[in-house]
Amino acid sequence: MSQMIFSEETHRNLLSRIPQRTGREVADWLRDLDNGPALLRFEEKVDWLRREHEDLSHGYAKALVHEYDLRRAARKLG
Repeated sequence: MSQMIFSEETHRNLLSRIPQRTGREVADWLRDLDNGPALLRFEEKVDWLRREHEDLSHGYAKALVHEYDLRRAARKLG
């Protein structure tokens, strides 16, 4: 499960900046995570995402993985 790594406000601010900073929409990053390897641990997913996209900062990678885990959990509940 995801780790709370930032306040909710900081998390939302990071997500809102990702398209400008990376040139890709959050949905595109989440799709990469969905299509990537079936890693269980939070930091494994962060490390994988950063290895695949070397220009992605650690903070943005953590925000993306956290958002991915939140959305995945919401799908399971829904």
